[in-house]
Amino acid sequence: MDFEVNIIVALKKTVNDPQGSTVTSSLKTLGFADIMSTRIGKYITLYLKADSKEAAEKQTVQMCEKLLSNPVLESYTVNVKKKTK
Repeated sequence: MDFEVNIIVALKKTVNDPQGSTVTSSLKTLGFADIMSTRIGKYITLYLKADSKEAAEKQTVQMCEKLLSNPVLESYTVNVKKKTK
């Protein structure tokens, strides 16, 4: 079966996000006074073949742990769905 996998990788809450701080500051400068904070991350979409949704999720978690995220600094969420045409 073919699957579409969406992954969100973000810095852990305990890790300082200087890029997010810069974006927050810039948005305030542009007049968006109500902004409180910003966190910057990565959004990744993969298309893969697997025997089941569970197998696709397991494979994706391995990818995240080995390459797509830095487990010391980042956390990730995985959403697997059957690919539609």
